[in-house]
Amino acid sequence: MNKISLIIKREYLTRVRKKTFILSTVLFPLLYLGLIFFSGYLANTSGPKLNLALIDSSGYFTKARIDAANQKDSFTLFTLVSGPAESVKNNLKKNGFDGYFIIPDSANWEKPLKNITVRTIRTLSPAGAAPVHAKLNSIWNELKNDQLGIDADKKRILETSSITIQTADLENKNSQSGIAGIIGSIAAVLIYIILMLYGSQVMMGVMEEKTNRIAEVIVSSVKPFQLMMGKILGIGLVCLTQVLLWIVFILLIYNVTALSGSGDAMSGMVGQIQKIFTGTNMTLIVFCFVFYLLAGFFFYSSLFAAVGSAVNEDMREAQSLSFPLMMPIIFSMLIMGGVIKDPSGPLAFWGSMIPFTSPIIMMVRLPFGAPGTVAWWELGLSMSILILGFIFTSWFAGKIYRTGILMYGKKPSWKELIRWGFRKN
Repeated sequence: MNKISLIIKREYLTRVRKKTFILSTVLFPLLYLGLIFFSGYLANTSGPKLNLALIDSSGYFTKARIDAANQKDSFTLFTLVSGPAESVKNNLKKNGFDGYFIIPDSANWEKPLKNITVRTIRTLSPAGAAPVHAKLNSIWNELKNDQLGIDADKKRILETSSITIQTADLENKNSQSGIAGIIGSIAAVLIYIILMLYGSQVMMGVMEEKTNRIAEVIVSSVKPFQLMMGKILGIGLVCLTQVLLWIVFILLIYNVTALSGSGDAMSGMVGQIQKIFTGTNMTLIVFCFVFYLLAGFFFYSSLFAAVGSAVNEDMREAQSLSFPLMMPIIFSMLIMGGVIKDPSGPLAFWGSMIPFTSPIIMMVRLPFGAPGTVAWWELGLSMSILILGFIFTSWFAGKIYRTGILMYGKKPSWKELIRWGFRKN
């Protein structure tokens, strides 16, 4: 045990003292927040700014209607023009237009207006054409309201008389699906990143010791299984340290925003952060997050260590052997959307029980409520299966590690690795 603790200490101190660890610990939360806000900013501001010529043959689209619509939306402009379509088309660039469309004389306000083709000098995707479609529909609806004699008061009643619904789980009265989906997605993404990042670190660390022949010296004084476990536990502690620092960082953000905040935008942001913290059982979420993160890491990292011990210096060989290990992690992210839509369904249940997917899928489900969406027996069973899975993968990987760490020049396949794992000694 003393030998394992020395290996753990070496692995831990070597990694936490690196500048990359310090930078990633500090910068990752900031970059993640920046990415969220920047992507939101781009979603609101990006897109083509268009100035389209409108040729109206119906007489419905008057200059007054178009000017009123342009005041509401100056990003997509309509300009009423006269003259033949061919002349407008030939002088688009000269007149500063990006394209044109024609309202036919057969248009009837009592019928849908179909097959309006917007012809532009640049390619527009369906998303880029959506503002044009929305603005044209807005003008058309205003026209129909005027024809029907619907004044401003009646329009306000029509616009505000919609029905809104909320969902309530009878077994989980405090569940808030919107907040739960956000928390579950964030937890799943973090576990996904950490499993991929630190699992690869374990594999690369084993490969480095093997190719530098350091492992040959170390295994002369410690057993190969002790070396593998020391490396896994040491890197696991590095992972836990970084995650705990991130949690402290999040708590600091919450406390700072709760005590301060000026302006409508900041107040809204503060309100959303406080709503997330107060709307769920954060103690249970944090505890389970740490458990599934570490248990998932130990489950996968032992297999990554086994792959690293079997590989020599060829990175392509390492990528080929590690790809089957990454597939269940990637698959968990692919089904995350379906689990959020139905966190009590069979896909969510079995995904949270199978140890290859449970670290991510169970963390997606938990914010929706426990007990309730996730029964206590489900949570206990999922944890127990994952622990048993880690014990099995450690035993299995240890046998592969013992054979592979001292083997050079051979390129084993997964079939041979499995044979090593089940071979009787």
